Amino acid sequence: MQSQTEKKPTMQELLEQLQAKMNEVKLGGGAKRIQSEHAKGKLTARERIDYLIDDQSDFLEIGAFAAYGMYEEEGGCPSAGVVTGLGFVSGRMCMIVANDATVKAGAWFPMTAKKNLRAQEIAMENRLPIIYLVDSAGVFLPMQNEIFPDKEHFGRQFRNNAKMSSMGIVQVAAIMGSCVAGGAYLPIMSDEALIVDKTGSIFLAGSYLVKAAIGENVDNETLGGATTHCEISGVTDNKYANDQECLNAIKQIFSTLGDHPKAGFDRVEAKEPAISPEQLLEIFPQDRVKPYDMLEILAGLVDGGEFQEYKKDYGKTLICANARIDGWSVGIIANQRKIVKTAKGEMQMGGVIYSDSADKAARFIMNCNQRKIPLVFIQDVSGFMVGSKAEHGGIIKDGAKMVNAMANSVVPKFTLVIGNSYGAGNYAMCGKAYDPRLIVSWPTAQMAVMSGASAAKTLLQIKVSSLKKAGKTITEEEESQLLEEITNKYNEELSPYYAAARLWVDGVIDPRETRKTISLGIEAANHAPITERFNVGVIQT
Repeated sequence: MQSQTEKKPTMQELLEQLQAKMNEVKLGGGAKRIQSEHAKGKLTARERIDYLIDDQSDFLEIGAFAAYGMYEEEGGCPSAGVVTGLGFVSGRMCMIVANDATVKAGAWFPMTAKKNLRAQEIAMENRLPIIYLVDSAGVFLPMQNEIFPDKEHFGRQFRNNAKMSSMGIVQVAAIMGSCVAGGAYLPIMSDEALIVDKTGSIFLAGSYLVKAAIGENVDNETLGGATTHCEISGVTDNKYANDQECLNAIKQIFSTLGDHPKAGFDRVEAKEPAISPEQLLEIFPQDRVKPYDMLEILAGLVDGGEFQEYKKDYGKTLICANARIDGWSVGIIANQRKIVKTAKGEMQMGGVIYSDSADKAARFIMNCNQRKIPLVFIQDVSGFMVGSKAEHGGIIKDGAKMVNAMANSVVPKFTLVIGNSYGAGNYAMCGKAYDPRLIVSWPTAQMAVMSGASAAKTLLQIKVSSLKKAGKTITEEEESQLLEEITNKYNEELSPYYAAARLWVDGVIDPRETRKTISLGIEAANHAPITERFNVGVIQT
């Protein structure tokens, strides 16, 4: 167990770890599998995306760390075997979903399904066209019971295909490898289905299964290759000689798309922040329990370091402010981490939400909805204030007002986790359960019900009590060892990569990429006009 005096990683070390992990997942199934795909005349999933999009620097990957550290007994599943993200094709922003055939032949694991559904959700929320680059062997059969029948499993994607079609969202699919069984419905439920000759194939059952089922001898190319489906069945629209020709055809399709209505979020010419990206890294404290001024962080994120605080002298443990990020008008709700003093002379702990702070945030959220301003939540929160004074003051009621206003917000919400994200604080500050259009974290983030130290001591008490009830005695040395084991396990679960692996966040980003990430998120959201009216329902006052 790490001692209190042991040196914690510096921000630079955390960023180096982030880059190393990103390089690892980008290799997919490894160099040999990449060479194997090239030998077949195929590009890899990431190479296909790079060729397709207008500018690689504008690609915002979603879920790069999905399944990270999971499925180790099955050999791992980097990026959940699929690459997803927002990019521009022929000048049009779209969602791209590309199966990675270097990872178990693109087979679907449980997290693959979750990641695909997240990509479709983003496309549906933001009314974005979606491109599927299909190259998958179908469901990973050893885990079929965790991916096949439930509401949020494999079949949900086809329901989403149908829903997006009815919403007028353009869907284009390119069959660039295997497309088998139920997965065959995805490209055929799209608006256009393209296929690469000789490498692309689509069928409900492959040749081996056909032989077993009905005794017919047929090869896969005859059964479901490009010639079969473009000249005989009419299942696919056009065939192409190679990946590049197929991707060029997608570019051509997107160059002819008509215009679309916008949400109309306000944007002006962007300004650089008052604090450089490098200075921003230095401001954030290495010691996660050390107070700091969130206003300094904001100066490194917003245009010109300029923001107008709402109720500046009230509810000081939450900062509510209007500002611009890359030119976009935003409403920011951020946890203030320094200890503040109220007008009554009371000291309030940083990172804790008090009644007055929750009340202020609820009112600010209402204002932003009234003015059609997107909301940005910046989390470094320990939770709501506890104790008799807080309870007598109605902390639950005020917290409920904030959660109600945030949950019913009709303007798009974006969440950035830079530090702690504990307990109900995660909920009130628009955690994943509250439908942020994007939620990302810095490598300094920690997400859990409570801090590692508090949780470890609580879990230790429960374990020791259980042992004593069973008639077992435990020495101080055994108790210390048990605490170390519990702490190590809990700290592993606090990691932002643990959260990203399970898609509790859409990604772990370099803090210097924060402005770009939020800006692209708002640009995506601007494709979806707001048609609902803000209504918070019943709130106790």
